[in-house]
Amino acid sequence: MVGSMPAEPDQPATPAKRCPICGKPAVPEARPFCSERCRDVDLNRWLSGSYAIPCRPEEDDDND
Repeated sequence: MVGSMPAEPDQPATPAKRCPICGKPAVPEARPFCSERCRDVDLNRWLSGSYAIPCRPEEDDDND
């Protein structure tokens, strides 16, 4: 094989990801979270409006 290096079996392809809620290592079953609990916490934050994308208030065009 020209131009390719053999893969090292002891090293993962990507570094271990951390749970965005608690910082523990993520597990494949609940990825990107570490557990179903952290997955549910994140869902609740979205549904309750804790997460929001900031935006500027719209300006009225009353100059007609």
